[in-house]
Amino acid sequence: MYTEFGDIRAHAAGRMRHEAMDVGAMPAVGDWVALRSPEHSGAGIIEAVLPRKSSFLRKMTGTKSVQQVIAANIDVAFLVNGLDADFNVRRIERYLVLSMESGAQSVIILNKVDLCESLDEVVDVVRSVGGDTPVHVMSALHESGMEVFQKYLPPGTTGVLLGSSGVGKSTIMNVLLGEKKQEVKEVRDSDGEGRHTTSSRELILLPFGGLLIDTPGMRELQLWGDSESLSDAFTDIEELALECRFRDCSHAVEPGCAIQRAIGEGRLDQDRYDHFLKLQKEIAYLERRRDVRAQLDEKKRVKKLTSKQKRSPKRR
Repeated sequence: MYTEFGDIRAHAAGRMRHEAMDVGAMPAVGDWVALRSPEHSGAGIIEAVLPRKSSFLRKMTGTKSVQQVIAANIDVAFLVNGLDADFNVRRIERYLVLSMESGAQSVIILNKVDLCESLDEVVDVVRSVGGDTPVHVMSALHESGMEVFQKYLPPGTTGVLLGSSGVGKSTIMNVLLGEKKQEVKEVRDSDGEGRHTTSSRELILLPFGGLLIDTPGMRELQLWGDSESLSDAFTDIEELALECRFRDCSHAVEPGCAIQRAIGEGRLDQDRYDHFLKLQKEIAYLERRRDVRAQLDEKKRVKKLTSKQKRSPKRR
């Protein structure tokens, strides 16, 4: 943890852990916190998490509808993708939905440009799904195109590297630092996948003054957002829907459906639309689960308050 006294260890106060409704309320990398200074060179105690201006969230793995904070108070989310056998444009769409929800600026980074034989075609596809999101190509291994990070991370700003294992996040961090701080492992040639080299999230001060959070590769990226974030990431489909003849068009068999017409004319990719529908169902299911959880949490809160009042001595 960075403080005016240097880098120190700290842990959340017991009261804070007890009162937190879910893990999303606990300190995360990038948070500003109220800290009780350590005594006799011990660990500091985090008393409170200050309000976040932005946060990159995902649904925690498992069956419970609980949010996990990947990074907090970020200005720029770098969505890193490798231009090797593991390249997947649908994965970029999923990251974009979560990034739109975070409140940070999204920047798509296409790493390993030296491994791509059809660069112009791939960049066109990525730009077609990214909308107004900036797209940059680079090769961290050959230290080409790295100036993009200094452009987006002037002193006083914070970024986060996001992407699956093997896309080159650790190599990017090492090049930016000018030293081998993060371990780098080989990626399988068959499918482009690699093992996790970064095992924890860490906020690192860069030589040019910006701050960058490195994160472990995420094999599973479940959505945590709402329909508005989905609309922001799929503006082309939302705009087409407004052109349909019928307001309640299901975009299936109705005459005058602008979406089906665009698919037939090749202006909208069928796979992109199918993925939009998949994410739409995922968010709708998540929203229903969150509503149920909110009701249960409220019942627990009321029950706890009532029990506390019963134990309190009555005034005469």
